[in-house]
Amino acid sequence: MTSSCNSRGQDVFRERIATAQNGPTESEQALKEHPAWLAGEAYESNYDLEVKDKFSGGIYSRVPKAEPEALRQAARAAFQAATAMASISPWQRRQILLHIADRIQDRAHEFVHALVKEVGKPVKDARTEVARAIETFTVAAEESVRVKGEVVEMARTPRYEGYFGLWRQFPVGPCVFITPFNFPLNLVAHKVAPAIAAGCAFVLKPASYAPVSALMLGKILAETELPRGGFSILPAQSRDAEQLVADDSFALLSFTGSAEVGWHLKSKAGRKRVLLELGGNAGCIVDETADLDRAVERIAFGGYYQAGQSCISVQRVFVASQIHEEFSDALVDRVRRLQVGDPASEKTDVGPVISEADAIRVSSWIEKAVSAGAKVLCGGERHGAFVTPAVVADVAEDQELYCKEVFGPVVVLNRFDSFKEALDAVNRSEYGLQAGIFTSVIERALLAHEVLRVGGVVVGDVPSFRADHMPYGGTKASGIGREGVRYAIDEMTEPRMLVIRRPSA
Repeated sequence: MTSSCNSRGQDVFRERIATAQNGPTESEQALKEHPAWLAGEAYESNYDLEVKDKFSGGIYSRVPKAEPEALRQAARAAFQAATAMASISPWQRRQILLHIADRIQDRAHEFVHALVKEVGKPVKDARTEVARAIETFTVAAEESVRVKGEVVEMARTPRYEGYFGLWRQFPVGPCVFITPFNFPLNLVAHKVAPAIAAGCAFVLKPASYAPVSALMLGKILAETELPRGGFSILPAQSRDAEQLVADDSFALLSFTGSAEVGWHLKSKAGRKRVLLELGGNAGCIVDETADLDRAVERIAFGGYYQAGQSCISVQRVFVASQIHEEFSDALVDRVRRLQVGDPASEKTDVGPVISEADAIRVSSWIEKAVSAGAKVLCGGERHGAFVTPAVVADVAEDQELYCKEVFGPVVVLNRFDSFKEALDAVNRSEYGLQAGIFTSVIERALLAHEVLRVGGVVVGDVPSFRADHMPYGGTKASGIGREGVRYAIDEMTEPRMLVIRRPSA
């Protein structure tokens, strides 16, 4: 069951929502299939967390919900395991990480199924996420055996004659990780894989909306020779998880999620190092020299994959005035051909957003923008947890649809008269994660890299591009620190200096 983004699909949606199952869509044995993990051991709680099938609305699985005492036990176990984790030889870390990559590959079909169910991710996108998770662990295996350090020449002046210096990187200590629902396997991998490579014990709280793939990964970790207490994966209520954030036995907090929650957690984190990968309203510039066909095709992908639920989803598109009408017509035509429906279907491009409440929010933002003078060129209809892919023109900068993170399948289309004007418009945002530039002028590409206050500039493609080994993170409200395996390892380690005075000196 699929539909284009125009009104012809409304009857299909109404029928689907009306007939969606309200009961379990999987066996009740699913609870036993996905235990939580406390200090490396399977954990069952007195409380369950229901995980819904985001397409049907029925119950996909029930998983244990950790009680506060379990979180305290996990913290103590991580602290006690810190030395053992740091002592694992680099070659052993490499073997562990390659084993994890191999086992994800062995169970790829199961992981794909879980992502389709717990996120509503179209199956072709789910396959991509699983492949990326395998790559993330593989890259971490490569990085785990690279020597980190440097000889420091001490004798810069006579005062330091006879001294020898070097520094090496050492694990920062136990880490607490909190991950979001939109990429519940690969964003977990981007914390877990570097932690193992660096030699850090950790406690992970996965997203309550979508914890299953993280718990499946926990089963694979339990097959390895990680020391007891080296890892815990515990779904929990957010207010209970805050005790982990405030716990001074942890040396580092790494959070991926909304800006509001991220900055709040930072205020609770005390002395520990904090990494925040937060939201964005990514800008994309299309100038008059761009390859329009490519720009249209890539923006039609970048604005709507994962139903727009990506921190680097294309949200604001700025098009040169002389090509604006041609580009707008082409983009609307392409977006109308996106297939919306059952994420298990090979034909589906856009599935549901994570909840009906979020769909209502996205729809209300569109309505507010229209009331303020914007024009919907395509889509924007809500059907349960679905919002049909929307292109909205002439949105005022003070509208939530423009200045906040939509996290839904909506692209805002505006025009510019000069390239500098477009750069200024991208920069006039509280966020600064990534930006995309479609241009054939190298000077403009270099200028964008110099002046845009973002963590990454992508030329010839959408800001939604990410390779798992590149540095990734934002500025301003979009966060602090960088992920990307090698760069996350750097964040999870700290330099320690060694100075030796020769006896003869």
